[in-house]
Amino acid sequence: MNSVDLAFLPALDQARLIRNKEISPLELTQIYLERIERLNPALGAYVTVVAEQALADAKAKTEHLASNPDHLPPLFGVTVSVKDLNPVEGVACAYGIKAACDRIADQDDYIVGKLRQAGMIILGKTATSQLGSLPYTEPPGFPPTRNPWNLDYTPGGSSGGAAAALAAGLCAISQGSDGGGSLRGPAFCCGLVGMKASRGRISFSPVGERLNGLAVNGPLGRTVADTAALLDVFSGYAVGDPYWLPDPDPSFLVGLDTPPPSLRIGYVTRLNPIGELDPVCRQAIYETVQQVEDLGHTAEEVVFPDLEALIDPFVVAWECVVAEVGVPWVVLEKMNRWLYWRARRINSGAYLRAVAQLQRVARQIVQFCQPYDVLILPVYMHPAIKIGEWKGLRSPKILENVINWVAPCPPFNASGQPALAIPRGFAPNGVPVGVQLVGRPAAEATLFSLARQLEPGSPWIHQRPDFATAVKAER
Repeated sequence: MNSVDLAFLPALDQARLIRNKEISPLELTQIYLERIERLNPALGAYVTVVAEQALADAKAKTEHLASNPDHLPPLFGVTVSVKDLNPVEGVACAYGIKAACDRIADQDDYIVGKLRQAGMIILGKTATSQLGSLPYTEPPGFPPTRNPWNLDYTPGGSSGGAAAALAAGLCAISQGSDGGGSLRGPAFCCGLVGMKASRGRISFSPVGERLNGLAVNGPLGRTVADTAALLDVFSGYAVGDPYWLPDPDPSFLVGLDTPPPSLRIGYVTRLNPIGELDPVCRQAIYETVQQVEDLGHTAEEVVFPDLEALIDPFVVAWECVVAEVGVPWVVLEKMNRWLYWRARRINSGAYLRAVAQLQRVARQIVQFCQPYDVLILPVYMHPAIKIGEWKGLRSPKILENVINWVAPCPPFNASGQPALAIPRGFAPNGVPVGVQLVGRPAAEATLFSLARQLEPGSPWIHQRPDFATAVKAER
C-alpha cells in the first residue's frame, strides 16, 4: 500500500493496522506531515502545524505499542486536526483573526483532552472563518481555504479547514463545530460525513459556549464508522454542564452492527420562505429516497414548517456573539464589523425576546418531526460557491445570500436535534453534494445506522480529489 492509499484509508482501518503492528503511529504521522508540507500551501487548510509535537507524540505511542499492545482505544495512534476555535495548550488559537496569531492557549479545550485520552495524535489547527461566523473560510490576512475537489471553490465554513484537510488526505479524521451548519456545510462541500450531535451530547467545558445551546463540537470522517467512533470519543458530561445526555449504550460504533428496523422517513425538497432547491441538490434527495425505499423503509414527502419566524432571532443571536466575544471591532473583517455594530444597537430585552422566540420555534420543529424516525433534507440549498464570489457585495446582501444558502441547517441547531450530513455525489463542476439525515432528540444511533445502510450503495466513497492523489516523487 503506497503513501496515498494509506493517507486516504479510513481512520478505523489505520487503527487496525497499528494494533496489528503492520504500520506504526510514527510512520503514519510522517506520511501526513509530508503531505501537509507539500499540499497545504495551495489548499490553506491548516493555519498552524505542530510537527515537532506530533512527531514526539507519535514516537511515544509507537514505543508504547511495542510494550503494551493490548486494550488500546479504537482510534489509538490515529492523526486528527483541531479547528482553530478550540484551544490546544501551548499552540496559537487565533479564531481566524490575523492579529491574534500570537495568542497562545494556556489549556486544552475539553474535546482536545478527549482526543488525547483516546490516544490520537494532533497534527495542527485548521482554518476557520473569522470567529466562525460565515459559511466560507476566507478570513482576511490568511490564504483562502480551498476545496480539494475544485480549488476555485470554497470547502464551506466555518469548519472549512477541517473538511479540506480531511478531504485532501492531510489527516485521518477531523474535529469541527456547528452553530448553524458550520460542520454539516463543509461535509456537504467536501464529500465527507459530518455529525451535528444532539444538544448535551458533547461538553463545552471548561469555558462554555455563548449561543444558548445552538452550537456543538463534532466529528468529520470519511466513513460513517469513523464519524461514529469519533463521536464516541467526544461524548460525555463534564461537571457543571448546563445540559447533558447519558452516554450511549451501546457505543455509537458498536451500534452500527445492528441494522435499523423499518423506518418511517419524511423528505423535504422545498423550504419556505427560501424556495426551491437547486436541481442538483434536489436530485440528491430523490436518489436517497429511492435508496431508503429499496432498503425496506417507507418515505413520504413532507412540508417543513415555514422558517420565517426563525430567521430574525437566529441572526440576532449570531450578531450578539460577534459583538460580545471580546474582540475589538477594528480587527474584524467587513461582514463581522457590520454584525458587530448592528448588535450594539440591540438591548438586553430584545436579545432575550430573540432567545425565547428561538425556543418557541424549536418546540414546533421537534413536534413536527415526532411522527418520523428520520427526515431527509438538503444540507445547503445549492452547491459550493466560488472563492471570493460574495466578497464585493454589500454586507446586507451577503447576509441575505448566506441565509438563502444555509437555510436547511439552523432549524436543528435551534431544536437541538442530531443531524448527519452524508455525501451523495457531485455537481457538474466537480464539487460534492449531499443530504442531511435528521433524527429525534438524542437519536444519533438511528442516523448512524441508516447512513451505514446507505453507504455501500454510494460510489463517491471510493473517489479521491485529483489534487491530492499524486505520490511524492522519489529522490
